[in-house]
Parts: sequence; C-alpha cells; structure tokens
Amino acid sequence: MAMDSAFQGVIAATLSFIIVTLLFAILIFVCKKSKTNNITRPRNPTRTRTVPSSVSLTETASFDPSLPSFSLSDLVKATQNFSPDLIIGDGSFGLVYKANLWNSNIVAVKKLSADAFQGFREFRAEMETLGKIQHPNIVKMLGYCATNLDRILIYEFIEKGSLDQWLCDTSPDSMSETKLPLSWETRLSIIGDVARGLCFMHNLETPIIHRDIKASNVLLDSKFGAHIADFGLARRMESTDSHVSTQVAGTMGYMPPEYFHGSTIATPMGDVYSFGVLMLEIATGRRPNWPFKDDGGKDIRIVEWCKKMVQQNSEMKIIDSAILKEDLKEKQVVEFFRIALLCVEESAPKHRPSMIEVVELLDGISRLE
Repeated sequence: MAMDSAFQGVIAATLSFIIVTLLFAILIFVCKKSKTNNITRPRNPTRTRTVPSSVSLTETASFDPSLPSFSLSDLVKATQNFSPDLIIGDGSFGLVYKANLWNSNIVAVKKLSADAFQGFREFRAEMETLGKIQHPNIVKMLGYCATNLDRILIYEFIEKGSLDQWLCDTSPDSMSETKLPLSWETRLSIIGDVARGLCFMHNLETPIIHRDIKASNVLLDSKFGAHIADFGLARRMESTDSHVSTQVAGTMGYMPPEYFHGSTIATPMGDVYSFGVLMLEIATGRRPNWPFKDDGGKDIRIVEWCKKMVQQNSEMKIIDSAILKEDLKEKQVVEFFRIALLCVEESAPKHRPSMIEVVELLDGISRLE
C-alpha cells in the first residue's frame, strides 16, 4: 500500500508539472502573438488608395478616389509645355490652358500658382468641393496632378468661354469666333442655370459656399448652358467650422457690404448678394468692379444706380443697349430687377431670399407676358 501511495504521488506530481508547463507555454505564445499584432496592425485602419508620394498627408484626406491622377509629362505634352498660346483663362490662383490629351479629348488644365501656400490652398479647396460634387450647372473636374510642388487640376472643356467675355467684349479678337450680343432669352436662361447650381451647393448635406460668384467664373457651353467654375475660394460649411475656414473672400464689386462692416465669416447669403450683382450685370451689361458715373456725373456703384432707376420705374432705360428691344417684355424686365434687388438687400443679410426661393422666382419670369 505504501508503494502504491508513493507511485500515485509521483504520477500526480508529474501531471501537475505537465499542466503548469503547458499553461506557461500558452501564456508565452499569447503574449508574443499580441506583441506581433501590435507591430504589424495599422494604428488607424482606413480605406486605402494610391496617392502620389509627393502629396502631403493633409492633402490626401480631400481626394475623391474616383478622380484619376494625370502624369506631369502627359500634361506638359497636352499643353505644349504650358504654351502661352493655349491660355484660355486666368483663375483665382493660376492660369488655365486648353489641352489636347493623348486620346484626342479636349480639356481645360489649370496650373496653380507656384507660390506654395496659395497653390496648395486652392488645390485643397477645389478637391474638397468641386472634386466631390456633380451637377449640370457646375463645371466637372476630371482629374488632378500632384508632383513635387506642381498642383494641376483638369476640367471638362467649356466651349464658349466665360460669361464676362460675352457681356463686355464682343470684339472678334477676344475669341476664335465673333460674339453676337446675348439675347434677353439667353440671359434669362444663363442666370437660371447659375441659380440652380448655387441652390444645389447651398442645400447639400454639408453646404458649399462659393465665395467668388462673378461673370468670369461662369462658363458657357456650346448651347449657352451656364456652368459655375473656379472653386479656389470655395469652402464646405462643416458644423465645426470656425472663422478660419469660412473667412470672407471675393472680388470687389461683387462682395456684400457686411464683409466691409465687420463681418468675419462668409455665409450662403454672401453668395446670394454676389448672385444679385451678377443679375444686374447681365441685365445692364455694366461691370460691377468698374466705376461709372450717373447722369449727374457722380461716381456710383451698379447696385446704387439700379436701385435709383428702379425707384423711378426706369428699368427699361438701364437694360443693356445691345439687347434687341423687340426681344424684351417689360413685365419680365421689371420682375427681373425686383428679384435682383431682393438679392442685394444691404440692411441685413437675413432679409435676402435663399437660393431655393430665387430659383422659384426666376422660373416665374418666363410666364409673364
């Protein structure tokens, strides 16, 4: 019996040793596995996509993965080394070239400013706004190039150029074709297109403020359809936005008065004001940023002048003289100026209509006889 007890003790001790050894081995294996995972697993797993190695990490967050990346060598070839002869426009921070790609597609190529801060800022602004939206009345972005310090954006080519060329320059030297004055009907259609594009932007889940609505940033296609362009100053209205990202900006003559009277934050109502000025420009043919004198020889702004003439029921007298009078319907002209002056309300931005309301009002003009 004593021998049996001793034998049982040896077996028990042996089993205990084996169990403890196995548990210890398992513990070591688990610890090593955990350490290996911590080394190889990304700290912040995200959707992966290929981006140029020369693009900073802060820029990649704004890339739409569906936008193709173009090589600099292809764009140099397509623009004949960015030839001055192919310049078709001057954007807010760069020149725009007409380019012929290898597949014979004609596109517009904007080479952003060599100034690192300005060029990078516009690149990011356009990628975060225009690069993520599509609408029939907003110019379409086709791709980008980011190589070393070069920041280049590629857009669809809009055949007939900018609206300001058609309003203020009808000489045959300015474009390849002689530009006839825009008819009243065409002007109504153009302003309606711009209104719908802005309405779309302002009513996105995360609204976009353009901040630089003006005639030179409206492009006309072969059928005179209008497309809003140049989103270099545009900003998304994130719920956490501060004055840093939505600070005031724009072009003299189109900027709302509150931007000069202490306001530090851009809003959709600023776009509405600029749109109203554009309406007055389309109707009168006068540049908002060019000074002119009233009948008394006094310097006057386009908004002041139009308000004064409307108060005198003289809308028909300030219509662009290039428009054929037989094309005009007085009720339409009067309503057009009424809507424009609502948009340029200066006493308080909140009294201006939203772009949804503006679209509805403009749609009603065509029903007036």
